[in-house]
Amino acid sequence: MLPAFARLVLVMLILLGSAAVRAAEPPAAAEPVMKVVYHADFADPRRFSAMLTSINNMVTTYQDNLQEYDVRIVFVAHGIRFVTADPLTGTPFMEDAALNARRKELLERLKSLHTTQGVKLELCGITREQVRLDPAKLLPGVELVPSGVVRIAELQHQGFAYLKIE
Repeated sequence: MLPAFARLVLVMLILLGSAAVRAAEPPAAAEPVMKVVYHADFADPRRFSAMLTSINNMVTTYQDNLQEYDVRIVFVAHGIRFVTADPLTGTPFMEDAALNARRKELLERLKSLHTTQGVKLELCGITREQVRLDPAKLLPGVELVPSGVVRIAELQHQGFAYLKIE
């Protein structure tokens, strides 16, 4: 049996050794940023509304879990209809009655996702140029990218999950 002092020294050496092992371990990895890109290339306002609901539910869940996120919507082709109040008359993406009836509500929801929830909005420059839409007519905060599909591919390469609402 070891004297009390020797037992105390032994316990201290064990504790110090344990602390040294923990200090040598790499720090725990930080929670990854959740990265998601939504692809909006459709004309249907009902479908766009469903996408906005999905995005809102996603970012709310991330916020509730204190999880960092980077959620983006890339608008291509018919998707341009949802980032402007311009009716796009005379273009393949011209406003129809269904969009006219819901445009104000959809624009407000999209603005809120962008300004309040930090969702990034990116529009295909090829689409914008095709219809000759003045960039000043875009919803504030919409970033122009040279090509929407190239942008989606770049984001996927950076680890973004790809989602498209059907």
